[in-house]
Amino acid sequence: MQTDLTRDCPESNLEHPPGVSFRSAAGFWCKLGFISFGGPAGQIAIMHRELVERRGWISEDRFLHALNYCMLLPGPEAQQLATYVGWLLHRIPGGIVAGGLFVLPSIFVLLGLSYVYAAHSDTVLVAGALVGFRPVVVAIVCEAVFRIGKRALRSRSHAAISAAAFVGIWFLGIPFPLIVLLAALAGWLGARYGSRLSATVAAASAKDARSVRHQPVIGLVIDDDSPPAPHTIPSTRRSLLIFGIGCLLWFAVLALLIVLVGRDSLFVDEYAFFTQAAFVTFGGAYAVLAYVAQAAVGTFGWLTHGQTVDGLALAETTPGPLVMVVQFVGFMAAWNHPVAGLTPLASGIVGALLTTFVTFLPCFLFIFLGAPYIEVLRSNQSLNASLGGVTAAVVGVILNLALVFGAAVLFPQDLQGGIDWFAALAATAAFLALWRFRTDVLWVVLGGGLLGLLKSVI
Repeated sequence: MQTDLTRDCPESNLEHPPGVSFRSAAGFWCKLGFISFGGPAGQIAIMHRELVERRGWISEDRFLHALNYCMLLPGPEAQQLATYVGWLLHRIPGGIVAGGLFVLPSIFVLLGLSYVYAAHSDTVLVAGALVGFRPVVVAIVCEAVFRIGKRALRSRSHAAISAAAFVGIWFLGIPFPLIVLLAALAGWLGARYGSRLSATVAAASAKDARSVRHQPVIGLVIDDDSPPAPHTIPSTRRSLLIFGIGCLLWFAVLALLIVLVGRDSLFVDEYAFFTQAAFVTFGGAYAVLAYVAQAAVGTFGWLTHGQTVDGLALAETTPGPLVMVVQFVGFMAAWNHPVAGLTPLASGIVGALLTTFVTFLPCFLFIFLGAPYIEVLRSNQSLNASLGGVTAAVVGVILNLALVFGAAVLFPQDLQGGIDWFAALAATAAFLALWRFRTDVLWVVLGGGLLGLLKSVI
């Protein structure tokens, strides 16, 4: 008798969607992992162009259906979208390959950049590039405030929630998870009692993706009228099995850490903290970094605000999800505070890989557990309204991040030391390039690094 998981495997007797072999799909997901620059917007655009327009693997409406669900989840929506489509095409193995290859190249690239930063940031070339990167990061975060705010603040209620979130995190130091819960409650109450507060992230994403209508693709693999495949039908037994495997993987690594380095180790602290971050950081990488910076810098003292700014700059220059910045934080925390018996490099690598593992394990679980219930989730207006409140709060949280980073970069010696005019001019130019001229973020970051190098040698 087959288990639910074997029915999900490519070796089962169930036929795959015609026209897409597992090998062909794996080749595309591998390619995507190396070319997925531009943050979530750019990555989603690449997938739409390749999967919907060029290859015809999935219809426009089915693609948007998957995107809307991924936008409701905490974590990197582009990586989750790749996992979702891979799961649709080739069940759980397809989802693992799609989501895994989307992240894998950036793991190794960012590990190398993290080492260069940690070991050689005092050299002229590296230090000069970082001088140019930092103001660009301030501009990127400021542009994100305007871009996400324009999409998310569709009512006075949303604006009020956003303002309250900013006040809570900037002036009162309220933890980010509590802000998320309060914003969700406010959104739910607004919908229940007639304030017409509703979730708009999914609708905005659909509008963005539909901004250019395309001709129907002939020979679609997954079209609007495709009957549901067996693995897309909700199954309690299968869900429990997947959830159990996910919990087993998480607890197995935790148990191994406790045995090898002890319960009070930095590795265990990182493991627990970044697991929590993976479940509460709605709103993408900037919300993640806001929460991580609040705790890693202020609570734990693992690294400085300047180092988190540098980490975001490095993450912007690598392919893959921008949330990979947390790997840099995990690396630097363990580099700055090596675990007994390990060199800073070995400690940093372990810290980085542990951080990456607990950041992305929930992403796979969200898709494999939740995707079969997507219709139920999307038809739940109360849930959508709650998530709309969370999205509005994220705008205020990202504004807080912009101010924290701006203060660290523009006033490196505090207000008494005066403004760094090079940083101010570079940040202004980068913001205009992003907001006014829609320049690709990768070129803006590289341009900032080049300016920093020129400044260092002049």
